[in-house]
Amino acid sequence: MKKRWLWFVVIVLIMIPVVSVITLNKERIGMKPVVEAKAVVLMDLNTGRVLFSQNGDVPLPPASMSKLMAELIVLDEIKAGTHSWDEKVMISEYASSVSGVQLSLNKGDVLTVRELFQSMAVYSANDAAVALAEHFAGSEENFVRHMNQKAKKLQLSSGSYFANVSDIQTDPKELSGSQVHERETRMTALDTAKLAAYLINHHPDILDTSSKTQMRLQGRDLYLSNTNWMLPSLAGPYSYEGTDGLKTGFTENAGYCFTGTAAKGGSRLVAVVMGTKSEEARFEETRKLFDYGFSKILTWRERLDDWFHV
Repeated sequence: MKKRWLWFVVIVLIMIPVVSVITLNKERIGMKPVVEAKAVVLMDLNTGRVLFSQNGDVPLPPASMSKLMAELIVLDEIKAGTHSWDEKVMISEYASSVSGVQLSLNKGDVLTVRELFQSMAVYSANDAAVALAEHFAGSEENFVRHMNQKAKKLQLSSGSYFANVSDIQTDPKELSGSQVHERETRMTALDTAKLAAYLINHHPDILDTSSKTQMRLQGRDLYLSNTNWMLPSLAGPYSYEGTDGLKTGFTENAGYCFTGTAAKGGSRLVAVVMGTKSEEARFEETRKLFDYGFSKILTWRERLDDWFHV
């Protein structure tokens, strides 16, 4: 009897660490992750298939992830030849007054389209975004109209709507004239993933910009660091192999948000995480999605290999 009891104790002691390892690494072995965020979507860019969704169709404030649409419009115009990267842009009084993350530009400052674009994409500068909108469309209001028209062309849902280019949420009572918009910017996680996928597929060079760890504005002693802590080149605790984009965001209403993309073994994933409670959490939750997605894709490939080798 004592021997049986001893063997039972030994088996329990062996199983406890095994169960713990399985629990801690469940995302890595293909089990659906438990993600703590208001909404998330994971998409296989190669197939367009949604691998995971949690409140993916719920309209939420996207913070600066809405700038992905601004990036798309600028890149479309550059590709069409209607504008060029070396064009000079004079900063208006309105652009210099935009709040939030900014370059502290002054009225009359002159920067190139390339400098403003990289500042918007890498550093999420709101004054740079507004300056580009005014340069490309004459006013922020006209540019926002293009953003919403593009959303319809991409067949994004009616739950996604752009109110401005910076996504700064301002009390309408403090605005006047052309600055007043119908409603606040809202996007669903699924629409954000679709937008990111379209952007990458049609302008793959965006990844050359979004993967920059740092950029310097010419003629200024100013260095801008990328807010995407998952970039491998940063070699930090949140770095993830294969990550090369795409856009972070934060406002009080939105919480911490991130649209990330990573490539591994010929596959590319897009993950959208909206509304985490901390800056670090948005990257931790994205890691869970990437681990799950790549594990799932590798499992599919192994099965296909087995079928074809029968």
